[in-house]
Amino acid sequence: MTHWTPARTQLDDAAAAAFATLDAVFALEGEPVASDPLSRVLRVTVGGRRYYVKRYHRAAKNPLRRWFGRSRAQAEWENLQHFAAWGIPTATLVGWGLERRHGAFHRGALITAEIPDSTNLETLAAHSPGLLHDRETFERISRQAARIARALHAHGFTHNDLHWRNLLYRQDSGEVFLIDCPTGRFWYGPFLRYRIAKDLASLDKTARRILRRTQRLRFYLHYAGHARLDAADKAAIRRIMHAFEHRLRRKGRL
Repeated sequence: MTHWTPARTQLDDAAAAAFATLDAVFALEGEPVASDPLSRVLRVTVGGRRYYVKRYHRAAKNPLRRWFGRSRAQAEWENLQHFAAWGIPTATLVGWGLERRHGAFHRGALITAEIPDSTNLETLAAHSPGLLHDRETFERISRQAARIARALHAHGFTHNDLHWRNLLYRQDSGEVFLIDCPTGRFWYGPFLRYRIAKDLASLDKTARRILRRTQRLRFYLHYAGHARLDAADKAAIRRIMHAFEHRLRRKGRL
């Protein structure tokens, strides 16, 4: 059984034809962008516009997910839909779906339109480090990234891979976008608090190498919506630092 949904209102005639079916999507050729044991990403150009096509050939790392629960592909497109519904800037989803055979996941895909003139923050820091030390640019990026993280967490949701590479900065408009979220999910109670700390620790993993301490503190204040730290903020920062250090110890780097 195959379920495939092209967002026809977002597509011109050429793209609507190219993305009409899941078979057509798996027959596309383009520039390889990324791959892992579960999926492959291609960049394709159709009708003068570029798109990212992510094709999943496995449901998840856990083989039982072939039959039970959400596949990674479905989680990713549903999470992008959540972002759009919550007002979080993200890539426009223009096609999504999957195929099951005998009740088990066989393959799946999602397609997003390219965000023009955008660069992920990790690349931006590597190639234009001075940009992040410009006060006005840093404030613009920091406020938007903090607003994105706060919106996720206010809905009881964590990204679970909230690294700089998954935040895009569009230099012509100054906008920040959140992308690539196949492992994000909702949490509750103490589990949510722990996962929030991990999200923020993931952002700080790169920030501590690139930014000044005052800039990192400024980001947290933007996230918390406070002018200065209170007791609850200090406790939250301790949880973030503990989450970061725990990850380093687990990897034998501390």
